[in-house]
Amino acid sequence: MAQIRKMDCQVEIKSQADKFYHGFKKFQQLPKICSQLFKDVKLVQGDWDSVGSVRHWSYAADGKSDIFNETLMDVNDKNKTVVFKMLEGSGLGNSYKSWKTIVNVTPKGEGSLVKWTVEYEKQNESVPEPLIFIDFFTIWTNSVDAACPL
Repeated sequence: MAQIRKMDCQVEIKSQADKFYHGFKKFQQLPKICSQLFKDVKLVQGDWDSVGSVRHWSYAADGKSDIFNETLMDVNDKNKTVVFKMLEGSGLGNSYKSWKTIVNVTPKGEGSLVKWTVEYEKQNESVPEPLIFIDFFTIWTNSVDAACPL
C-alpha cells in the first residue's frame, strides 16, 4: 500500500511576512530573482495567481536540471499560505507518484518564518528521500528575501 510521506523545512528571514509573501507569489519573476535554481517558467493555463493555473518549470536541484508542470491548488492570502501540486515532470515525476508543496509565511520577531512542507509518495522504495530539496527551498527563500524591500 502506498504511503504518503512528509518533509518539513523552516527558514527564518529578515523580511516582514506580508512583503515576503507577496514577493514570493511573483512566480514569473523567479528566474530573475533566483537564477541559480530557476532557468525558466512559462504559464501553460490560466493566469499567474489563480487556483487551477498551470506552470511549466525548468530548474536545477543539486546540480541536476529538470522540468515539471505544477498547478496552484490553493492560495490563502489571510494565512499567507500557497499550495502547489506537481502534475508531471521528468525527474520528480519518475521518482514520485505524487508531490504537493505547502508554503506558509508567519511573522517572527522583526522578520518572518517560512515553513515548507512537502507531502510525497515515492514510486518505489528504492527512491531516495528528497532531502536535496531542503537546500533548494532554503536558497529559494533566501533569494526572495534578498529581493524584498525591508
